[in-house]
Amino acid sequence: MNDTTLLLEAVGGLGLFLLGMVIMTDGLRTVAGDAIRHFLMKFTRTPLSGAATGAVTTALLQSSSATTVAAVGFVGAGLLSFPSALGIIFGANIGTTITGWLVALLGFKLKIGTLMLPVILAGTLLRLFSTGRRAATGLGLAGFGLIFIGIDFMQSGMSGFDNLISPERLPGDTLGGRLLLVLLGMLATVITQSSSAGVATTLTLLFAGMVSFHQAAALVIGMDVGTTFTALLATVGGTTGARRTGLSHVIYNLITAMLALLLIDIYVAGWESLATGMLVQQGEIALVAFHTLFNILG
Repeated sequence: MNDTTLLLEAVGGLGLFLLGMVIMTDGLRTVAGDAIRHFLMKFTRTPLSGAATGAVTTALLQSSSATTVAAVGFVGAGLLSFPSALGIIFGANIGTTITGWLVALLGFKLKIGTLMLPVILAGTLLRLFSTGRRAATGLGLAGFGLIFIGIDFMQSGMSGFDNLISPERLPGDTLGGRLLLVLLGMLATVITQSSSAGVATTLTLLFAGMVSFHQAAALVIGMDVGTTFTALLATVGGTTGARRTGLSHVIYNLITAMLALLLIDIYVAGWESLATGMLVQQGEIALVAFHTLFNILG
């Protein structure tokens, strides 16, 4: 295949991934919309319970932005206290790592893109010939399948650009280089409005050997910070409590990002001490584990 075809495959794969995320999220929101709102308000009595609630809600909705925007809205409406909302925000970042685990464990290891085709058909038929929650469940299934089809196309398309995109062509492994990669990760999330899509793309690049682990880690850190943009937009014209919540999301993610940058070398050294070369062989798992670790520590 020529470069144009490969580029179209890679871009189309990203589009399919994003479409899958949107469809699955919409389906899940319809199925669990009222239950999620009740869940958020009932189980956020303390910041710690709020964190657990935020993690579970984000894992179910597959969107940290949806969870944080809901938290901002609930504070603005007086339905949640500011400390409880902070807990939800802390947990939302942990919940968003679930997508990365699905991609790393299933998307690369099992190559289940083809197996998802019947799932997409089943979900579509359920959506067409059912109503209410069953139809929404079918929509969620179809979106779930599209995510892995998109990953397959991204892998196939990017495999032809290993000579154009390489660790040597990206910012070097210096403090300045890592900060630049963090900014690139932030920009990617702001543009796509999905840190999950950015993480999936970074995992694909790492799997193809087109970025080093250090570079991939810096990109993922930036993608976490980029998720704050949507929450900030939700505070425009809001109450003081809503603005506090949105600003706290930004501050929390910036502090977590600084912590994560300091952890990269320590984390890599830990993997190398366990087994030399394991970081290269299991780079995707190591990256998702790093993403989860620094959010838990944050």
